[in-house]
Amino acid sequence: MGIAVVTGASGGIGSAIAQRFASDGMSVVVGYGSSSERAAAVVDSLDTSAGQAHVAAAIPVTDSDALAAIAADLAEQHGAIDVLVNCAGKTQPVAHDDLDGLTDDVIDDIFATNWRGPFACIRAFRSLLDAAADPVIVNISSVSGVTGQGSNVAYCASKAALDSMTRSLARALGPKIRVVSVSPGWVLGEYAARMPTEILDTQRNATPLARLATGDDVAAAVSAVVRDLPFTTGTIISVDGGRPLGTN
Repeated sequence: MGIAVVTGASGGIGSAIAQRFASDGMSVVVGYGSSSERAAAVVDSLDTSAGQAHVAAAIPVTDSDALAAIAADLAEQHGAIDVLVNCAGKTQPVAHDDLDGLTDDVIDDIFATNWRGPFACIRAFRSLLDAAADPVIVNISSVSGVTGQGSNVAYCASKAALDSMTRSLARALGPKIRVVSVSPGWVLGEYAARMPTEILDTQRNATPLARLATGDDVAAAVSAVVRDLPFTTGTIISVDGGRPLGTN
C-alpha cells in the first residue's frame, strides 16, 4: 500500500493510471483541474478491496499558491506521498507552418500547463515525497518531444522541455527521489476521438506494432516504473509501438 497523487486524473490517461494504482493496492488522490464530477466518478470506480481510501482533489497545476495549500493538507492527513504522476496537460491543433496561428497566448498557456505545472507540483510536493520510503515522480511526456511531430510546435517543445526537466531533477533529487518520463505516442482517448479517421489510420499504419496506444498501455508503464524498475531514473520510457521507426 502507498499513496499516489495523479494530476489530470479525470481524463482518459490519468484515470487509467489511477485505476492501475488502485488495482496495485495504492490509495489514490485523483487530481483534477475543473471537472469535479468526472473526478468523483473516477474515485467511485476505483478498487478498494485492499482497504484503500481514494479521494478527489482540485489540483490546479498553474496555481502555485493552491498547490502549496494542497501539499499542506496532504502533509497533515498522510505525512508523506509515495508517487506523484504529472499527467495534466493541454494542447490544441495548429499546423506547424502556421506561425501566426501559434499565438503568444497559446504558447504561454501550453507551457504553463505542460512544463511549469509539473515543476510547480514537484516543488510543492517535494517534502512529502522526501518523507516516503521509496518515492517516485513520473512525468507523462510524449513522443512529440523527440520527433517534433505533434499537435503544434509549442506542444512538441513543451514535452521536450519536460523530458529535460526529468533528467535534471533525477540528478538533483537523487538518490532519494526517482524521476522518470513515460512517453506515449498517439493514445486512443479524448484527443484522438476528435481527429479524422484518416489521420488515426495514417498513424496506425506507420506504427510497427500496427495499433495505437490505450490509456491502459500508459498506465502499465507507469506502474512498472513504480513497482518493477527500482534502479531506473532520469530516463524516458517510450510507449509508442515503435512509431518513430515508421516511414510516414
